[in-house]
Amino acid sequence: MKNIAIVIDGLTGGGAERVMISLASELVGQGHTVTILSLGNRCDYVIPDGINVCYLFDHKASKVDRFWKIKASVAKLEHWFAEYQLSNSFDLVLSNLDRSNNLLAKSNIDSVYYIVHNSVEEELIRQKKMGPLAYWYLLKSKKNLSGKNLISVSKGIEKEICQGKIIHPKSIHTIYNPFDIEDIQQKSLIADGTIPNEPYIIHVGRLAKQKRHDILFAALAHVSKEVKLVLLCNNPDKALKLAEKYGVAERLILPGFQANPYNWIKRAQALVLSSDYEGFGNVLLEAIAVNTKVVSTACPHGPDEILTGPLSDFLVPRREPKALAEAINSVLKTELNLSKTDILSKVSASQIAKQYLSLAG
Repeated sequence: MKNIAIVIDGLTGGGAERVMISLASELVGQGHTVTILSLGNRCDYVIPDGINVCYLFDHKASKVDRFWKIKASVAKLEHWFAEYQLSNSFDLVLSNLDRSNNLLAKSNIDSVYYIVHNSVEEELIRQKKMGPLAYWYLLKSKKNLSGKNLISVSKGIEKEICQGKIIHPKSIHTIYNPFDIEDIQQKSLIADGTIPNEPYIIHVGRLAKQKRHDILFAALAHVSKEVKLVLLCNNPDKALKLAEKYGVAERLILPGFQANPYNWIKRAQALVLSSDYEGFGNVLLEAIAVNTKVVSTACPHGPDEILTGPLSDFLVPRREPKALAEAINSVLKTELNLSKTDILSKVSASQIAKQYLSLAG
């Protein structure tokens, strides 16, 4: 039996958070001990039984890795590990997201693997627009991963890091995100009276520039008028204001963040991903698992590893609303059986958990 720690910036709605909870759940199911250490003190998820959850700070921990606080933050982190490991030391520590990475990279904690959930180069391009200080912070955060053991969530990310000049890892290999396909399918069948009966397509993701809701709304203007768009996002009011600019606000259905998005995805005509970049594109896999058709931008990285064979017809160039609209209109008229999609056999939670356990000391 292994004892595993998962360190993450917070447990508010996001892809990395969901992935790590799925992994933890599978590891606990296999008889291992898992503790999730969240830097921030908020949790938006229902945590499955058997997973220990601890919070390092009593606030949202947004600045804990800044230069004027990092020394004290690292000391607090090391103290937590020292106290927690008095009875049972960790065989494996998995670090997720920049703040956690920055603290662990400066600490004396052993057996740490750093999981890279997103395209490093695309994140930096986006951050440059936020100003020099924001860019410098992110660049420094990425460089902190040099000399460390890394896990990338897609082969595209691994290739990008190996060919780039920003991070020089001690080791790197790809482990796809884990999915409990059976659990996703069961949750997709749960009745929910708030799900509309009218035809709709769906987008699942936080309202962030990376997700390109502007491209999605511009595309919607060219999609068959009888189809509505369900947005499962964290900021529906802001999304509605943006949709007004594109003349599609009346076609939006905005239920807000959903702890169970799968029954919404299951009932959709198609799921659409309009991002500039991804780490893997979890929602594409989740849609395929419940036999919902998908359309995606061919963004770095992940979608082209998921949408292979006939599904590659529904990959479109980034930032091209008309191409996205054409693919949506096309997929709505196309019959597809997604149950035999190649990627489903490569991402089962039990299989992915074994790959992680092989790293444990």
